[in-house]
Amino acid sequence: MTDFTILPEGLEAPLDDGGAAHLTGRRLPSLALSSTAGGQVDLARLKGLAVLYLYPMTGRPGLPLPGGWDEIPGARGCTPQACGFRDHFAEMHRLGVAHVFGVSTQTTAYQREAAERLHLPFPLLSDASVELAEMLDVPVFDVDGDTLFKRLTLIARDGEIVKVFYPVFPPDRNAEDVAEWLAEHREALSHPRM
Repeated sequence: MTDFTILPEGLEAPLDDGGAAHLTGRRLPSLALSSTAGGQVDLARLKGLAVLYLYPMTGRPGLPLPGGWDEIPGARGCTPQACGFRDHFAEMHRLGVAHVFGVSTQTTAYQREAAERLHLPFPLLSDASVELAEMLDVPVFDVDGDTLFKRLTLIARDGEIVKVFYPVFPPDRNAEDVAEWLAEHREALSHPRM
């Protein structure tokens, strides 16, 4: 059985195709996404600092990943990435982050299993209709007929995107990289405009 918490060796790093270059300075759209915590979250109404990591899909123990998954640059690693944000959650809170969300195009029911199994202290949000992907024009790819996010992380302040991590590799370091950036920019982020 595959252990999704461990990244296999030799994964190919994704290249920066410029697919997220337009995001810094954009506002999060008014879009209510279903949450594993129940209800919906309207991204445009998020106050304070928010970290949203967009990921392709979490695997499920006992179920195979899509064919050729490990050969798609940047696809593998959603579970280690989620565990990283779980492990750095308290640190991000101390650094002033009010909201952390994982976002994928999987259904809330599918995401709920991962959130519970991985003991995530933050909700996962579902963009199953791929509206966020279209509204922000974020990079995606298709596998087995499903549209999935290419891995990227957004830091927003009062709804405005102030930092984009793209491409994200290795994914198990993403939360640490985000925490380091937040620590380095803490003073600037505390002022009305960065």
